[in-house]
Amino acid sequence: MEKKVIQEIILWQQDFIQNIKLQKRDIKIEPAGNYVLVGMRRAGKTYMLYQYIQQLLSEGHDVHEILFVNFEDERITDIKKEDLHIIIDAYRELFAHEPIIFLDEIQNIDGWEHFARRLADEGRRVFITGSNAHMLSREIASTLGGRFLIQEIWPFAFSEYLQYKGVTLQPHWHLTSQKAEVIRLLGDYFQFGGLAESFSFSDKRLWLTSLYQKVLYSDIIIRKGIRNERSMTLLIRKLADSVMQPTAVKRLQNILQGDGTKINRNTISTYLSYLKEAFLCFSISNFTDAIPQREVMRKHYFYDNGILNLFLINPESKLLENLVAIYLLRTYGEGVFYYNRNVEVDFYIPSEQLGVQVSYNMIGQETREREISALVKLNAFKPLKRSIIITYNEEDVVVMGNQRIEIIPVWRWMLEAHEAIEKL
Repeated sequence: MEKKVIQEIILWQQDFIQNIKLQKRDIKIEPAGNYVLVGMRRAGKTYMLYQYIQQLLSEGHDVHEILFVNFEDERITDIKKEDLHIIIDAYRELFAHEPIIFLDEIQNIDGWEHFARRLADEGRRVFITGSNAHMLSREIASTLGGRFLIQEIWPFAFSEYLQYKGVTLQPHWHLTSQKAEVIRLLGDYFQFGGLAESFSFSDKRLWLTSLYQKVLYSDIIIRKGIRNERSMTLLIRKLADSVMQPTAVKRLQNILQGDGTKINRNTISTYLSYLKEAFLCFSISNFTDAIPQREVMRKHYFYDNGILNLFLINPESKLLENLVAIYLLRTYGEGVFYYNRNVEVDFYIPSEQLGVQVSYNMIGQETREREISALVKLNAFKPLKRSIIITYNEEDVVVMGNQRIEIIPVWRWMLEAHEAIEKL
């Protein structure tokens, strides 16, 4: 790798970052902190760095202090850990400043964490992004030695999507004409997700398909050396079909073998871990299962509704539950479960004593009784502080004895949930 190429990249990025227009997002950076930003592809990690750099420039930093390298630049895709020091050498030949270092999408360089740790040990400020959840692992954290703060970057929340669309919510907005505008904008967000780069495309499905293929082939099949491509693609489709339903690895094996695919349970479990690493899918377990059994029957979801919707026919109910799962995971992390013992409840958050049912609508007495009854039964086993049924666009309150059950539309619940996230 030639220093000249690195220098061209550094200079181009310095010029580009000064002039790019950004949709500002909430970002909390400690003044002396080093950071690893992780999340799915196109979730906005790079633009978070750009936003922070523009903030630094507005505070008086010189643009020549910025050393920004995107490791997906085709000119340096063959770089190895042993060559990373050349980046610092190339910068030093250009500038006398002490650089603030930004290493974008570095996850494909094996051993990158040792280089990052050395930079931090030398007292440099370092920011890293990556699209692989392995960067959250204990192994990586141990190597980084507590020198870095790790933040997970998600696609746009609904509140951020509204800001992108120029909507500023007024006090009591849900009692004004703004409510209709919010519901109208929910339609696209619900179907196509929160990946901001897609917002400007008229054919969002085409853009999402391209992204899915990039994740599938670059981050999973090629990187992991998967020879049976058909098994992986079929597994993803079956996971999309099974959203809302607990699914055992054994059942997934039977489904795949029924389609003529020879695959064992260990391989399926490995494939599921790859999907999680690539920020494509995540899963939750049954709270009532003993810890060893929690891996057996899990509910699987996708990190973005737009990707999930590529695989669905009549998608409304699955998209709604998937969207709720995303928000709960963002808010409560590993503390999100489903509940299935004597009663089935879509989501249970024990730390909050929160029970959540999801129903696209409450039309029909049978549906209404089923959703309410599930929360009443759960409350008898596990007393709840809050019981909610999330719908697409229905609102009500039901009182059953001492239990208050809120029926709340997803657009309102998401905006409340994002406020809760911001307070964490």
